[in-house]
Amino acid sequence: MRILLWYWGRRGAGAQITQALAAALARRPDVEVALSISAQCELRDGIEALGLPVDAVRTYSSLAGFAARLPAVPLLARRLRRQALEVQADAVVSTMTHLWTPLVAPGLKRAGLRYVPMVHDAEPHPGDPASLWEWRLGRELDAAAEAIVFSDSVAAGLRRRRPALPLHRLTLPAPVVPGADARPARPPADGPHFVHLGRLLPYKGIDLLRDAWPLLRRDHPDATLLVAGEGDPEALAPGIGALPGVTLRPGWLSEADLVGLLAAADAAVLPYREASQSGVVPVALALGVPAIVTPVGGLAEQVRDGLDGLVARAVSAEALAAAMAEACDAARLAALAAGARESAHRLADWKGLAARLVSILASGAGGTSRGAAGGR
Repeated sequence: MRILLWYWGRRGAGAQITQALAAALARRPDVEVALSISAQCELRDGIEALGLPVDAVRTYSSLAGFAARLPAVPLLARRLRRQALEVQADAVVSTMTHLWTPLVAPGLKRAGLRYVPMVHDAEPHPGDPASLWEWRLGRELDAAAEAIVFSDSVAAGLRRRRPALPLHRLTLPAPVVPGADARPARPPADGPHFVHLGRLLPYKGIDLLRDAWPLLRRDHPDATLLVAGEGDPEALAPGIGALPGVTLRPGWLSEADLVGLLAAADAAVLPYREASQSGVVPVALALGVPAIVTPVGGLAEQVRDGLDGLVARAVSAEALAAAMAEACDAARLAALAAGARESAHRLADWKGLAARLVSILASGAGGTSRGAAGGR
């Protein structure tokens, strides 16, 4: 089996998935792996250290760079097709979409190449340009021989759009987190410390967290909260920075930043108003940090309520505060942390994901609509 992994993004979960999946596939004697990645990918060194054939293409690092490099997309598309043909790829697997994916993917199909995207979102998030979003997803799905999804929520969204497209529902493993086994212990005298990390966008419910925080602090005045990530928290939730116990850290978080801030937390809070799934949850679990989430999209599929995290009973400030208050109990928090560590070991199965992917590709297009290679 010859597989070309394609990821032209620069940072975030896509790079982690690409590196971990490539490493797992490379350990299989029945697979040959090649990669096409962005030369600006923040994990490029780690990916190239795997010793696999890698074509690092120059994409962009800014909005101005995006505009300047756009005329080069047809050349890069031909370059990707040529690489796939040269390595005799049985499939080109896109680990995560990129702004240029809808411009490139149709050419793969026209060249007779089997394009299999990993689709992480089936609906535009609030604030996303829906018209362009639908155009982008439509072009990718039209080019796909089949698709891989990681939540029932995303699977349902794709079935509504393309009922005939074969879908394979798999579970995305927890990322490989350096130092996860050496998570520092917090001093016992500290109050519960919550974090909300990642890109700060309207659908992530920071205003909901702002409204829940005073409710929590009434009974737990020693609780603290860090909100960190790219975006403007005050624009999304005016007044959040003035709340007692709250610290804001606007700015992009590197992988090391994300891991360090999660490792120092007692629980991660994801007060999303809607979601497909979250890349923060598996990183938190890998570090033994419980996740507190709202009951939307695929979040409730990622968190085992009461075992490795808590699912709020509703998308409301009151329900979120109640879930966070439950995590303020020391014994309850310790049990959730133990459950998170157990989940991390259970989910750290990149070998299993690689095996299921190979099985899917070996079976050819037209697999079942759920779990063609073992499901969840």
